[in-house]
Amino acid sequence: MSAVSTGFEVVVGSAGTHQHGGESATTSRSSRRLRRGPAGLWRWAIHSRWTYFAGPLLLLVFWQFAVSVLNVPANQVPSPTNVAKALRELIGNGQLETALAVSVRRVGLGMLLGVAVGSVLATLSGLTQLGEQLIDSVMHMFRTMPVLALLPLFVVWFGIGEEAKVVVIAWAVTFPIYINLFAGIKSVDPKLIEAGQVLGLKRLGLIRQVILPGALPQFLTGLRLAMGVSWLVLVAAEEVNATSGLGYLITTAQSLMQTDVIFAALIVYSLLGISSDILVRLIERWALAWRSSYVNR
Repeated sequence: MSAVSTGFEVVVGSAGTHQHGGESATTSRSSRRLRRGPAGLWRWAIHSRWTYFAGPLLLLVFWQFAVSVLNVPANQVPSPTNVAKALRELIGNGQLETALAVSVRRVGLGMLLGVAVGSVLATLSGLTQLGEQLIDSVMHMFRTMPVLALLPLFVVWFGIGEEAKVVVIAWAVTFPIYINLFAGIKSVDPKLIEAGQVLGLKRLGLIRQVILPGALPQFLTGLRLAMGVSWLVLVAAEEVNATSGLGYLITTAQSLMQTDVIFAALIVYSLLGISSDILVRLIERWALAWRSSYVNR
């Protein structure tokens, strides 16, 4: 009797387990259906990396709509297909490759010079009272000067060659680096400095191990801004006394009324800008991995 009872209990238990498993499977399928609903789709869209490309795609759709439906004149706004054709021609005849190499070189040299000057001035100004008194007011005075108005003066000083174009980019880059690094140095938590002093760090050790690492997030923010500014200034620099580069390509196309070539060059500029921003974001993730807010970015 006990054996029968035991067997019965086993059978019943197994049946109950299967029934429970079926209910779990049903519940799991229901939860998946709920997650696939409008709310789940909205959450996926917010957190998906593919959403990053939704803005440019919508802009492309609106562009095609304006040309096809609103009948915008082609000599003012060419269609995306005409711009793509012009881009293929520029790549095929080698013009884009040559212009791109020259422009990237100018931006690279201007960035190196501007970041170096801005970092040195911000460090001197942020770490010493005398440096702040001597440098900070002058930097804020210079940063309000229109960089495009200074371009003719740089041409007079440095000539019409590469030097003037590199210097004007470096000038524009210096100020975002200076302002953000200076603010980062000044905003370091005093408790961290006190903790470093308790651990026996001298002034140089505090600067190297506490203050500058604490100012690094602000510096990288300035670097992102500086990268964007460098491409903006490059356009103006290459439209004055230039014989090569993307800006020169735009100037030549303007004189020939080739709006499709102008749009193609502008798209290249935008791709260079977003590529630069992605590069700095990758540097942020690597350099600021110790911060919890950057772990899952």
